[in-house]
Amino acid sequence: MLVAANVSGATLHARCTAARRLSTLVNVAEAPEPELLRDPESYARLLEHVREAVLQGVPGPRPPRSVVSDSWNRSLAARVDPDEGEAPFVFDTEALASLREAHPLAPVLPVLRQMLVSIADDAEHVMIVTDADGLILWREGETAQLLRGDRVGLTEGTRWSEAAIGTNAMGTALATGEPVQIHSAEHLVRRYHTWTCAAAPVRDPETGVLLGSIDVSGPLRTVHPAMISLVTATAQLAEGQLRAHLAVRDERLRRVNMPHLEALRGRPGALLSAGGRVLAAQACLLPSTVDVRRGGGTVALSDGRLATVEPLAEGYLLRLSSGGAGQRSRLRLGYLSDGAHSTTVDGREVPVTLRHAEILTLLALHPNGLSAERLALQLYGETGNPVTVRAEIHRLRSQLGAQVVQTRPYRLAADVDADFVRARTSLRTGSPADVLRVFRGPLLPESEAPAVREERESLTAQVRQVALNSEDPGVLWSFWETACGVDDLAVLDALLETLPAADPRRAAVSAHRARLA
Repeated sequence: MLVAANVSGATLHARCTAARRLSTLVNVAEAPEPELLRDPESYARLLEHVREAVLQGVPGPRPPRSVVSDSWNRSLAARVDPDEGEAPFVFDTEALASLREAHPLAPVLPVLRQMLVSIADDAEHVMIVTDADGLILWREGETAQLLRGDRVGLTEGTRWSEAAIGTNAMGTALATGEPVQIHSAEHLVRRYHTWTCAAAPVRDPETGVLLGSIDVSGPLRTVHPAMISLVTATAQLAEGQLRAHLAVRDERLRRVNMPHLEALRGRPGALLSAGGRVLAAQACLLPSTVDVRRGGGTVALSDGRLATVEPLAEGYLLRLSSGGAGQRSRLRLGYLSDGAHSTTVDGREVPVTLRHAEILTLLALHPNGLSAERLALQLYGETGNPVTVRAEIHRLRSQLGAQVVQTRPYRLAADVDADFVRARTSLRTGSPADVLRVFRGPLLPESEAPAVREERESLTAQVRQVALNSEDPGVLWSFWETACGVDDLAVLDALLETLPAADPRRAAVSAHRARLA
């Protein structure tokens, strides 16, 4: 159960301000107006006039907020009675207990307690958690406020969807999927006009579907404009905890089911969660989620490939055809750049860490392969540990596929197109212009791996010398545009010697040279 606590108004204001900074989901344009803070009761009377005018179809003192107007339209279409409506009682205590136990938000209640306790102001708020249909599962607050809630059906087992009881923070947050604050006569049903409430939806981190809402409700005089930010921050915290729980479940599922994947003996396949998320893969590239049907069967991937999905005790095993015999993957490495590096497999970009990019670089430079010991030395120097290398290779094979990175020794078994290898080839066989067409920046400039650093410095030095020897302003300009040449005085001087006086590039070079002098 959630626990209420007494905190001062000053403390609440400070915590409201902090939560407002935390929240990025609140639509400020749709927030209640500043009159709430200055004079909530006068604002409530204004809202009453607005509501009556809308229901009677006559001009009013002002239009309702669009979020409220849309909610009123949905509620009236569901035949909610604005004057006599009442939240329906759906489940008794015994039935509610089993629903609570099975609900996905039950594991994060301790976190909700910690957050929601801090938003009770003199114990005059009722704090509520609903399911996705607006059923109140948990409610907590000071006794007098709970009794006040009982009188209007604001209690466990009642349903507060818009279709059941009209516009209210819980139901409207669930209907829109966005946090919302509803004050006084913005509630469609008259009996709730003495209440103010704020609610935010909570979503399943795996599927994105709504799980329920978190709400804070109280009498008009307890309204605070930042309450919507507080419930939003609480919902974000709950979703974060659900993601943490999901990660634990994923790891357990991987550990338990990995023997099924290993039994494929290197053939393309993957472990999937019950929702179809890819938890581990070998010898294939897959989207992050596969559309699976209960019971498994044949599924078509987004790129047209067919796969067979077999149910496991938890999740699924996916088997994928590897294509024609002898077919090799295409690995493209774009690592000569002043910016981010790029890795693609069969035309699909795969985000890899700097460490994995370093491994791919070294394997591309050693097509016959490297042992774990040699690779550790080239990556880490004398302190390198082969065990660390083996772990990194395992992760890389899981990401790119065993058909790309093979073992004994570690080597690339794909058709490799690496820009730094092409640059080396151009240095031997091409013209200076060919070299500079390939060389667009230093090799993995952030890498501190000894062998990569050595290759970077050697390649840069050779390209620099080619540019200087060329006496070609186009080649020199291309090298100057890279991070390697931008502040190179020799390159700048060579450009000033070779660029014609009328060339507009000469002024830029001259100005930069002057700044470095």
